[in-house]
Amino acid sequence: MTKYEEEIYNIITTSTEHPTVEQIYLKLKKNCPKVVMATVYNNVNKLWKAGLIRKISVENMADRYDKVIKHDHLVCQKCGKLTDISFKDLSASLREQMGEAFLFYDLKVFYICPACREKGSDV
Repeated sequence: MTKYEEEIYNIITTSTEHPTVEQIYLKLKKNCPKVVMATVYNNVNKLWKAGLIRKISVENMADRYDKVIKHDHLVCQKCGKLTDISFKDLSASLREQMGEAFLFYDLKVFYICPACREKGSDV
């Protein structure tokens, strides 16, 4: 792994915030002031394609990145907050229903988070 790959990998895998490329860039710039945004994009894509990090895509939001440890996500429909959650593993049920092997599944449950509900936000 290159210096930048290692730094980016560490930022993503130690974060609980599911950072965007821009957030990764701003954090990386503190230790590596000469880094440019294109370097971050290239290295994030390289790490993702190698299966070392996970990309979380939600419509109308910037892609975010996460560690590859199996878990699911709650996504607030109002503020976009992503929260880790672990639901019962669906692999056996999916295999049974599909009748064949599958690569993986990525479960995102959309809801209104407690902070938005408290503010009185509607769906």
